[in-house]
Amino acid sequence: MIEFTPSDIKQIQDYGLSLDKVNDQIINFIKGFPFIQLDRNVSKNDGVLDLSEKETQEAIRYYQDNKSKHSILKFVPASGAATRMFKDLIEFSGLYMGLPYDMKKFPSAHKTLDNLESFAFFNELESIINKSGISLEDHMIGGNYTTIVNYILTEIGLNYGSLPKALIAFHSYPSEKRKFRYAIEEHFVEAAHYAKQDNGRVNIHFTISPEHKDEVIKLVNQIKPYYQEQFSVIYNIDFSLQKKETDTIAVNLDNTLCYDKDGNLVFRPGGHGALIENLNEIQGDIIFIKNIDNVAHDKLKSYTYKYKNLIAGILLKTQDEVFSALRKLENGSLSSQDIVDIIALTNKLGISLSETEKQEEDIIKLLSTKLNRPIRVCGIVKNAQEPGGGPFWVIKDGVRSLQIVESSQINRLDDNQKALFSSSKYFNPVDLVCGVKNYKGENFDLRNYIDKEAGFISNKSKAGKLIRAQEVPGLWNGAMANWITVFVEVPIQTFTPVKEINDLLREEHQA
Repeated sequence: MIEFTPSDIKQIQDYGLSLDKVNDQIINFIKGFPFIQLDRNVSKNDGVLDLSEKETQEAIRYYQDNKSKHSILKFVPASGAATRMFKDLIEFSGLYMGLPYDMKKFPSAHKTLDNLESFAFFNELESIINKSGISLEDHMIGGNYTTIVNYILTEIGLNYGSLPKALIAFHSYPSEKRKFRYAIEEHFVEAAHYAKQDNGRVNIHFTISPEHKDEVIKLVNQIKPYYQEQFSVIYNIDFSLQKKETDTIAVNLDNTLCYDKDGNLVFRPGGHGALIENLNEIQGDIIFIKNIDNVAHDKLKSYTYKYKNLIAGILLKTQDEVFSALRKLENGSLSSQDIVDIIALTNKLGISLSETEKQEEDIIKLLSTKLNRPIRVCGIVKNAQEPGGGPFWVIKDGVRSLQIVESSQINRLDDNQKALFSSSKYFNPVDLVCGVKNYKGENFDLRNYIDKEAGFISNKSKAGKLIRAQEVPGLWNGAMANWITVFVEVPIQTFTPVKEINDLLREEHQA
């Protein structure tokens, strides 16, 4: 156990943390988190639903016919800064020396500058630069590339280097009243097409960072009336901040407590997995989840609308089957055939029993425990070698289950595990729809379904020195590890993430 000073204890308590929780985090640094054990890749009819076009249309109709019975909400993690999106431009700004040949060292920045007119923010950028007395064109002719980049990144211009992705102009719409849309706007458009309630209300919840709260709310208040009129809806927009008490303590490389220059303990955000706390507190029993940057131009949104309706339909059909089985289990007086049918349902849902569980005498209690949990349906796409996680069969404590796995969870020194991960046929675009109420209409406490051993430790830099940081189990990884999981293949057109600025030059993001 670490011995904390009175000052340490006060800081920990002010953070909303307990000494026991911080001690547990320090133990995690010392012991490390266990790697996940991949069992096999998923494939059609082996972890991934294989739907005919007829079954697809039936599921879509099922959602459309039954969504009025549910409270629907779109949940968008939108607190991330765009720093990583502009990291190549930031590096270029700091290192470019103004000599023409130096541009060859910065191919990403070169591509951005060569295609400025193709970005949705071009007209605004050009207008700001021209007001300075020297036109954008003259800066380009004169090779003043760092000046142009600084107008993109800093407060003298667009200030994109300090904004969240939510406030970056993603797409151009030259024929519309709003000539471009910020990333956050595309979620307004999407939600109106698949999350609209019968009363015309559209519920959207954004998680945002404290430092950008005022700017995000200002933009939302500005655009809300426009899209309400355009789509004849009423938006109910809600926000939350990542809870401070989900931050984790940082340590030095020798696992001793890390202090900043003022002698204060160093805490770091716990990662997007901390948002399970936010998800746990919002209202809605059918919740769509999609990252802020995974949005397409209108020309591709028909795919999004179709397959959002599909995965929602699959969720409602799955819930109906699970709830029916749970009611039978609760009422008792089951026939042997009822038990066989319910076990078949667990097999269909990828819920396996360990050898120990198979010897369990109270099979009704066991099946109830296995089925009475949150449900998520995940859209997955064919592997396009994008960075991120994928769907797998994993095995833990003798139990196989369907999981979304990130590369950080894999033992890269194990050649078999590394090869399994690399050979994945599918990728997870973080396109989920979740059922978070039980068969009695009560909200699950989502914190009860986290695999707390699925955290992650990494080295970070703080004031020029290396420290160790800890992230809590990821939102769609360990935080949902003990949910019922269903994987459905969706087309690549539904997956249009923007991880770095030049992704916006891809065809799916161009007008």
